[in-house]
Amino acid sequence: MEPVLEQRCADIARDLTIPALLHRNATEFPELPALSLLGSPDTLTWRELRDEVTVLARGLADLGLASGDRLLIMMSSRPEHWLIDLAAVHLGAVPSTVYATLSTDQLRYLARHSQAGIVVLEDEAALARWQPILDDVPEIRRVVVAEHTGADTGRVVSLRTLGVRGAAAHRADPAAFEKTWREVRPDQPVTLLYTSGTTGDPKGVMLTHHNVIYQTVVMEHTIETPDHAATLAYLPLAHIAERVLGVYNPIYRAGHVTICSDPTQLLAGLVRVRPVSFFGVPRIWEKMVAGVQGQLATAEPQVKAAVEMAREVALQVHGLRQSGAEIPLELAAKHATLDAQVLKPLRAKLGMDNLLWPGSGSAPIPYDVLLYLASIGIVVLEVWGMTETTGTATINTPDHFRTGTVGRPNGGMEIRLAEDGEILARGPLVCAGYLRADGGVDPVTDGDGWLATGDVGAFDDDGYLTITDRKKELIINSSGKNISPAQIENLLRAHPLIAQAVAVGDRQPYVTALIVLDEEIAPLWARSKGLPFTTVAALAEDPVLRAEIDVAVNAANTKLARPEQVKTYRVLSRGWTPESGELTPTLKLRRRIIQERYAEEIGALYT
Repeated sequence: MEPVLEQRCADIARDLTIPALLHRNATEFPELPALSLLGSPDTLTWRELRDEVTVLARGLADLGLASGDRLLIMMSSRPEHWLIDLAAVHLGAVPSTVYATLSTDQLRYLARHSQAGIVVLEDEAALARWQPILDDVPEIRRVVVAEHTGADTGRVVSLRTLGVRGAAAHRADPAAFEKTWREVRPDQPVTLLYTSGTTGDPKGVMLTHHNVIYQTVVMEHTIETPDHAATLAYLPLAHIAERVLGVYNPIYRAGHVTICSDPTQLLAGLVRVRPVSFFGVPRIWEKMVAGVQGQLATAEPQVKAAVEMAREVALQVHGLRQSGAEIPLELAAKHATLDAQVLKPLRAKLGMDNLLWPGSGSAPIPYDVLLYLASIGIVVLEVWGMTETTGTATINTPDHFRTGTVGRPNGGMEIRLAEDGEILARGPLVCAGYLRADGGVDPVTDGDGWLATGDVGAFDDDGYLTITDRKKELIINSSGKNISPAQIENLLRAHPLIAQAVAVGDRQPYVTALIVLDEEIAPLWARSKGLPFTTVAALAEDPVLRAEIDVAVNAANTKLARPEQVKTYRVLSRGWTPESGELTPTLKLRRRIIQERYAEEIGALYT
């Protein structure tokens, strides 16, 4: 981004807050749609959304929530989640969404660390789950339950009661709400997000109004999408990507968010909304490719031939575009015709025929998956960043991208590499700091403003960044060779049957792997091979399955140096989930837990 444009973005974001933007939307775009729930006929307009936020803010104030206080939310993706979060923000308080998949001990830790005085929960089941925590953490003064069927008590109230009290308070003193939100400053925290805790206790990242609004302003000037666009929100609000794309960016652009609360309905949601932008975590894109390949496998020969021709042409154009070369007129015309006749109808079945910006991040995505998507007209643009950088610190854009990299520094951000390859970041997207248990905030940067990200990377000659691994996760084999497990795992996961893989080999003579089958793809694959599918555990022992995984491992090994190649592996009998503990809520690997839990299986790979 040019310095003049960076300065313009900084000037736009300097004095804005989320409450100020919501007031603007309710004033300038009162009847435009703001928030819907997939499958529900009801939609909140921007005026109605702000009215709901107003009464909930007054209700929270009645419970004692004030500027600077923390509020914990554990609810599913539903309109009330958005509303209660924004209500707290209008008081100058700091909402924090926590993952419902966390254990009781993990939730207890967050409750104590955040010092939240109010907790907002989904229903009676969630209240029962939190009861041991409430017994142990007396600092939680009040609990609000969205679907509360019992009677209100001194400590527990229903969301409906909160709204009734708030409406009465607002009628009695309508000026109080306007005064409170106007006192919120851009440098105040807008949310508290806890990291996944892959290497220790979760850290509480404090993001400011300026952080999130600067991110949205830069996105507006980097990726050309229309104002008031429709978007689909499906990730948890504890995820920085959904925070930016499902809350703050739609508020800044006055867009229309449709909430998909059931992950199994994601495809239906995409087809219904047909968004112009969509951020998919890698597993979403991998499953999408597997689904398209599965459909084409049973298509008529002439359909297969047409798709293959169109894909070949699309990849030629893709290669020229990413290199910055001119596309010959004849090739451009051929591509336009085939795309309109063959590929766009294919994308329409995925709800992606209007897509202008398909993005991915949070974990590596196999290169072969990216190429397949590009061949059907979905050029997924990878980004890199972390909660501490308000999402994207580097970005590929539709005009400047390099497939397989995470792009170049986002507007206003500086990125450099330390001597050991660790990525350092500095700029307006770096968070305010980490919350301390005593309520203070520790800086995340050194004296010169640099954030040590823990990721290791390399730049190419054109300034595009590639992430090679996490600094703390590098394998050092018995010969002293540094090996990137993420690179190995990424190549293995390119096969549709493999949902997760962990490369092992620290202080060992060679690399081995633990492999987890995709529980949705595996039954379909088994039936296509005429195998009697009963369970994933039984399939894991099948010699035909083993032969197919051999193919995947060998394919990965051809792209790896000899010390990096997987010598042997174990297909596990069950999957990994956040609930079972091997994955974080954002689906990152908990390597220490995996290696402890499967120590016997790993040991057997080295005997």
